Amino acid sequence: MVPDPADARLAETYAEVEDALLSRWPETRIDPTLDRIADFLELLGEPQRAYPVIHLTGTNGKTSTARMVETLLRTLGLRTGRFTSPHLESMTERIVIDGEPMSEEAFVAAFNDVAPYTHLVDAQHDHPLSFFETITAMAYAAFADAPVDVAVVEVGLGGTWDSTNVADGSVAVLTPIAVDHAKYLGNTPAEIARDKSGIVKPGATAVSALQDEDVTLVIGERCVEVGATLVREGVDFGVRTRVPAVGGQVVSLQGLRGAYDEVFLPLYGAHQAQNAVVALAAVEAFLGGDDPIDAEVVQEAFGEVTSPGRLEIVRRSPTVVLDAAHNPHGAQALVEAIGDSFVFDPLVGVVGVMEDKDHEQVLTILEPVLAHIVCTQNSTDRSLPAAALAEEARGIFGQDRVSVAPSLADAIDQAAALAEAGGSLSDAIGSGAVLVTGSVVTVGEARALLVRTR
Repeated sequence: MVPDPADARLAETYAEVEDALLSRWPETRIDPTLDRIADFLELLGEPQRAYPVIHLTGTNGKTSTARMVETLLRTLGLRTGRFTSPHLESMTERIVIDGEPMSEEAFVAAFNDVAPYTHLVDAQHDHPLSFFETITAMAYAAFADAPVDVAVVEVGLGGTWDSTNVADGSVAVLTPIAVDHAKYLGNTPAEIARDKSGIVKPGATAVSALQDEDVTLVIGERCVEVGATLVREGVDFGVRTRVPAVGGQVVSLQGLRGAYDEVFLPLYGAHQAQNAVVALAAVEAFLGGDDPIDAEVVQEAFGEVTSPGRLEIVRRSPTVVLDAAHNPHGAQALVEAIGDSFVFDPLVGVVGVMEDKDHEQVLTILEPVLAHIVCTQNSTDRSLPAAALAEEARGIFGQDRVSVAPSLADAIDQAAALAEAGGSLSDAIGSGAVLVTGSVVTVGEARALLVRTR
């Protein structure tokens, strides 16, 4: 018997929606098909066709770049929707309209708009809709209801088979591609690029960050295959100059349509400057034409950009910095940004990683900048136990530079004491800082502990 949507029980609270979504397949479970999400959105009236889409994929930098794209579009006077993942503290952060995350009440309403149809799709397929498919549909439907002028959509994982890929982006953005999620996407950057470049659709403009040569070749082949236009950082646009500054950096950007000088970006690191110029090129490609964007608009937009959990300073005395680096490529960018923008002496790490990540390589990259590491874990089942992480860390840092604190709150307290004591509880040589990193979930939970609720 086919379920009747009228019989569906609607949620009354945010907690009920959270429970309903989390009871579905987790984001980490992948089934390479768009059939379920396509059927779901067909029942909802194809909301993803109601507005143009700027679609983003890549290994690192997607969320920061999406936030920059959205901020520039809003500064130009357009009404925007933004869909990013994962969230730091609340699911509501994933669906953003006009620059503001959905309220819990609006999130409940968005869920109730699609919930009556979930069981229809579940009944038609061997596997039920996943968490990510369901929340993707919520976002697309909410953007159509708003309505938005343009949606900025970040893939969840990969590209070709990601549920966001039922939309056809007029602009496809490819941030730097490296090895991550190898179990699902491939063991080399080129293999992963084949999956990620699946978001490039016929007639679109593909905006690519600097890539390895083999990755660029794969992206170029996809563009030729579907008749898309490829523009590349370092060839068609790029960062001309960047100078670290108090609270961020001052950059000069060469876009597709013009040059933009003396742009203050309140984010740290060369990778964020690269994200900025990719975002600029994406918006120029979306707007079309030959005229540059007004320089004052670009300066205003980038001056307002935020990216929580990405080299974000959340405390002073001692300084506590959060960064969601969770793979070797992200860890390398983090280390370079620390050396570029900060003078911490000592810097004490609080690190909690997911079991399925390349944590040995992440630890190896972090070792030169951390005086001491406090190994911890986050609240998810995927988290590597703190004791196991510490055992691995001792082989890289040595016995004396490694502590263990399974409780994240205790780990932060212990690291703060070490930082204030100068790296050793018995050796007071000055004050330092704490870096919390290793996982988006770890950083989100730390942020909830350290940042007063808005």
